[in-house]
Amino acid sequence: MKVIPVIDILNGLAVHAVRGRRQEYQPLQSSLCKSTKPLEVAKAFKTLGFSDLYIADLDAITGSQVNFQTLNCIADETGLRLMVDAGVANLETAEKLLGNRVSKIIVGTETLENKGFVGEAMRIWGNDRIIVSLDFKGEKVLVKLGFKGCKDPLCLLGEFRRMGVLDFIVLDLTRVGSCEGVNLDFLKKALEENVNVYVGGGVRDIDDLIWLENLGVSGVLVATALHSGKISIQDLKKNKMI
Repeated sequence: MKVIPVIDILNGLAVHAVRGRRQEYQPLQSSLCKSTKPLEVAKAFKTLGFSDLYIADLDAITGSQVNFQTLNCIADETGLRLMVDAGVANLETAEKLLGNRVSKIIVGTETLENKGFVGEAMRIWGNDRIIVSLDFKGEKVLVKLGFKGCKDPLCLLGEFRRMGVLDFIVLDLTRVGSCEGVNLDFLKKALEENVNVYVGGGVRDIDDLIWLENLGVSGVLVATALHSGKISIQDLKKNKMI
């Protein structure tokens, strides 16, 4: 299992994401890096030994422009493999991201207008470049107003699985930044569907990570517990999670 650090970008800065309340997000305060510039935070992760980085471009997700220049700089100067959620819902934006050193694009249900986009993206780029994020708020999966398709998360996962999607993120926004532990109810069901499952939101410490690895999770997205020092780089290396 791999631990993947997260950078949330809002108004061009790295911020501390808490429970999906984006209007309340504050500039990042971290024991790993004193800067709030996304590039400097990414460099810190690279120095610590990480090879992959998840970026949530909250500016793009909330309707502004994608931070293409920032993403390009991070890719060029760190060499990290970037997994990017930029609210992608059309082929043009997806193509531009994948053509600018982004390794994988995240298609989040929160911003997905048409599930057919996922099928089109799969036909063009294949399942090694596309990850679907099932975005939860508590027990309910978030979908865009007017979305046509299953609203039940397990049914929705099945629809995407039939399109060829193999990699899924189970992201509980109400637990992001909370260090309250992950939401296990749907996670256990998803792991029975013969797909690769990544988890985001609520991870507290190395014991949580070891437990998730034993459960069969492929990767875990972590931010707060890394920046606070509750999960140490030494423990990650000892358990071969970097």
